[in-house]
Amino acid sequence: MSFDGRICLVGNPNTGKSTVFNLLTGMKQHTGNWSGKTVGSASGRFYFKGKCISVVDLPGIYSLNPMSEDERYAVEYLDKADDDTVVIVLDATCLERNLMLALEVLGRVRRALVCVNLMDEARRKNIKVDLVGLEKELGVKVIGTNAAGGEGIEELKDAVLQGGTLVNVQKNSSGSIAERAEEIYRICVDYGCDVYNCIDRKIDRVVMSRQWGFPIMLALFALIFYITVVGANVPSAFLSSCFNSAEIWLMDISEDAPDWLRGLLVEGMFRTLGWVVSVMLPPMAIFFPLFTLLEDIGYLPRIAFVLDRFFKRAGAHGKMALTVCMGFGCNAVGVTAARIIESPRERLIAIITNSFIPCNGRFPSIIMLGSIFTAGLGTAFYGFKVTFTVLICVAASVAISLAVSYILSRTVLKGVPSSFVLELPPYRKPRILSILYRSLLDRTVFVFGRAVVVAAPAGAAIWLMQNISVGGSTIIDYIASVFGGLGAFMGLDGYILTAFLLGMPANEIVLPLVIMCYSGAGSLMETDNLYRLSALLMDNGWSLKTAVCTLIFMLCHFPCSTTLLTIKKETGSIKWTLVSFFVPLATGILLCGAANAVLSIMGL
Repeated sequence: MSFDGRICLVGNPNTGKSTVFNLLTGMKQHTGNWSGKTVGSASGRFYFKGKCISVVDLPGIYSLNPMSEDERYAVEYLDKADDDTVVIVLDATCLERNLMLALEVLGRVRRALVCVNLMDEARRKNIKVDLVGLEKELGVKVIGTNAAGGEGIEELKDAVLQGGTLVNVQKNSSGSIAERAEEIYRICVDYGCDVYNCIDRKIDRVVMSRQWGFPIMLALFALIFYITVVGANVPSAFLSSCFNSAEIWLMDISEDAPDWLRGLLVEGMFRTLGWVVSVMLPPMAIFFPLFTLLEDIGYLPRIAFVLDRFFKRAGAHGKMALTVCMGFGCNAVGVTAARIIESPRERLIAIITNSFIPCNGRFPSIIMLGSIFTAGLGTAFYGFKVTFTVLICVAASVAISLAVSYILSRTVLKGVPSSFVLELPPYRKPRILSILYRSLLDRTVFVFGRAVVVAAPAGAAIWLMQNISVGGSTIIDYIASVFGGLGAFMGLDGYILTAFLLGMPANEIVLPLVIMCYSGAGSLMETDNLYRLSALLMDNGWSLKTAVCTLIFMLCHFPCSTTLLTIKKETGSIKWTLVSFFVPLATGILLCGAANAVLSIMGL
């Protein structure tokens, strides 16, 4: 069916644009309760009364004077959208501010209609919006909706089908727009009891205070990591058992195939895939829903404000805190999220330093090493000690990221930190089903799918390097010998550095590569339990010093291949991609060397 029209959605952040888009198109774009979620446009279509309508969801903007990359993209799109019907999405709970953008847009486009969303929240806050009066004042069709509940969507589709309203374009100064927005607000909005906002402000005075803000943030993240650590053990063991059984079955049915082919496909590709799935999937399936819960209730933007003073002192931007939060899930996502930072200089700092943040692929290895060398297997309060180790690693990663940001902001990216403007969304009741859908499908499947795609071919390449011998030594042995001297300086060995290099496609396979090298096996190996892994590592010279240096390098090494490709796409520059590769690598080498020297003096 040919397209019969196109609309674009525009509005301030937190107006529910993406929810409207999802309801219209069914594409389930990731939505969230903080500004900057849509850092690129999404497009889709819907069919209504025999017509096919194309829909574009633009990034949230505050005005038509763009400051950030996503705002600039939205404004440039509007300037070229002569044939589009522009749907201006407003938040019924804060119309006075939203109306300023609406008036700006109406003075710039040919066809438009207004969608006043979040009418349900307005009713809960006793805010009465006169939609008929608003339609009269703005001169365009106005539809009230509650997109999350499906209210008003059929009326919105009808209005879209009619092509909106032909706008009488009038250019206004920013001053007259502000005066006009205030006038329309007084005429069309009856603001009742302010109980809800009072409750929000009371909560904010605690969770954003200098005294309690930071401890509350640490406590919440500690709780999330503890639940993730403890909760992932059983499903991880179950999945590992399933893949082991499947591998035995595959070896049995392929017994007539050449040994090299069985090894390549089963021991190389399938075994690597099985390790990534069993080790990576359970923590993701727990961490992302908990993380999304904080996002859905509106707490994540508060983290940015709590950390703003630390980032400002480091010469970075407060919004970098949000990119850091996204980096805990996937560094590539954290790099993309840097689009919400207005300053190109500070955006580059956020991109370069995001790889210091341990992504989901690194957490299993951090947990395993913490379990063996710092928590003490089978000791009292084992789970709490592992959680504390993970929390220390997370705090160290943020501290390192800030320190490197400070150096960059005073050398190659010198400049004055820009002002920090970020809208605080209202606290909202979590939508449990939506959280599960978004976290498990949008986030878990996205990151997990990326890991699976690279795991299988990486497993094949690794199997070949471990099974092709030259002069009695494998290719991996030769690579490890090259890195032996550097490894000794860093408190590691050549095989550990080789594992990090070969693990570039997916951080999840670094520790399995180390196990394979030490065991002398021709393919990736996993142990039945942590006790056997502990014995294997210690038999190959590991100590607390080795574990500490490995954990440091786990936090400070080059980004994975997916993140590097994302950096190239976001910066459009080979130069900054190489900088993003070598800055964390050099930092890791220096920090590991320093830690090795100090721990050696201490006799560890």
